Amino acid sequence: MEHLSPASPREPGPVLYELAGVEKSCEGPVERVTILNNVNLTIRSGESLAIVGASGSGKSTLLHLLGALDTPTAGSVLFEGQSLPDMTPEEKAHFRNRKLGFVFQFHHLLPEFSTEENVAMQAIIAGFPRPKALELAREALRRVGLSERREHRVTTLSGGERQRAAIARAILLEPRVLLADEPTGNLDQRTGDTVAELLLELNRTLGMTLVIVTHNREMAGTLGRCLELRSGELYEEMRTRAAGAGAL
Repeated sequence: MEHLSPASPREPGPVLYELAGVEKSCEGPVERVTILNNVNLTIRSGESLAIVGASGSGKSTLLHLLGALDTPTAGSVLFEGQSLPDMTPEEKAHFRNRKLGFVFQFHHLLPEFSTEENVAMQAIIAGFPRPKALELAREALRRVGLSERREHRVTTLSGGERQRAAIARAILLEPRVLLADEPTGNLDQRTGDTVAELLLELNRTLGMTLVIVTHNREMAGTLGRCLELRSGELYEEMRTRAAGAGAL
C-alpha cells in the first residue's frame, strides 16, 4: 500500500461523537462476557480514524454503537449531544438514513436491480421521488467512478466495482459520517488499495467523518488517527514516539 496517500491534517471540527464509560457485555454459555470495557472516545467532524484489533476484540460492536445499531450495557453514546441509546426506533432509523453512511465487508447489493437502482434505494427509503433518487444516484456513481456501469446489473460488476457501488449508496445523501466495517476484506490487495484511496478521497473532498474498522494496519496508518481495541479496552496509537499508548 505504499502508494496510498495519508490523510491530510485537518483543523479539529466540532465534536460529533462523545462516548463515556461505555461497556458492552452479553450472556455467554458459562458466564457473562465483556466485549467493551470503560471505553471513552471523542470524534470530531471531518476526522478520519481507524479502529484495529484482533478478531473478537469488539471492533464491530463499537462501530455498531456509533451507528445506533446496538446499545451499550452501561455508559453514554452521544451524537452532537443527543443520546443515541435513548432515541426511539423511528429516530434511530432517521439518524441512520440521513446522518450516516454504512460500508460493510459484503456489499449487500440487490442482484435483481441495476447499479443505479441499488444506489438510489437510500433516497427512495428516505422519501425522495424516484426521478430525484435516480438523479442523486447518478451523481454518487460519478463520484466513485462508476458512471459507465450505472445501467448494468450488479451481478455483472467486479468485486471492486460492487464495493464502489456500495460506497456510492453510502454517500448518496451526503451523510455526516461514513462508517466502514472491513471495507477491503474481500478484495485483492490492488483492488483494496483503490477502495481505500476512494474512502480517503471522500473524507478529504466532502469532509465526511470517516471511521474504518480494519485488520489492515497499512491502511489504518493512512488515516488521521488509529485506535486499537485490546481485551475490550480502547487505546490510541502514539505515532510520534516509538512506544507507549494510553487508554483513551
